[in-house]
Amino acid sequence: MAAVADVRRRVLMVSGAYDTNDHDVSIAINLPEPGRWQVIKSETNLTDQTWVAMQATLDDDSTFVNDADTMVMSRQFAKSFMTPDLRRLTFFDGEVRPGEALLKVYTLETTSRKPAYVHSRYSPVSADGPMKTPEEIERLVANGLPQRPVIEVIVPVTVIG
Repeated sequence: MAAVADVRRRVLMVSGAYDTNDHDVSIAINLPEPGRWQVIKSETNLTDQTWVAMQATLDDDSTFVNDADTMVMSRQFAKSFMTPDLRRLTFFDGEVRPGEALLKVYTLETTSRKPAYVHSRYSPVSADGPMKTPEEIERLVANGLPQRPVIEVIVPVTVIG
């Protein structure tokens, strides 16, 4: 994974790929300065399973921004859910098949130059048993995806602007 931070526009562009379904991925980013950053994140599914939900959970120093001036969207998922404490954001009602790329856009506010967040993916083809119905997936989204062992990644950031 790698990132570019445009200081003038306050945009962080992150790109990479995941090749595990058995672990969550904790990402640490060294920002040029704390504050509000629009995040444009592209990732590729290098696993053999289709993802039907993606969840990001922020550290204690950061929150997602949920106001009329910010965009929260994913090209692959029709719905998103943000918890009232603004620390967990889940995209769902769609899919990312093996080999496909995923695009997400959201804004975060952080008091730290080194925010960290954990990415979780949910695939209905797993040890969880039979395929879940849309209602069951919505319950999973509301309650949070099950935690798995975590792989930690430090993403290098190139600063421009």
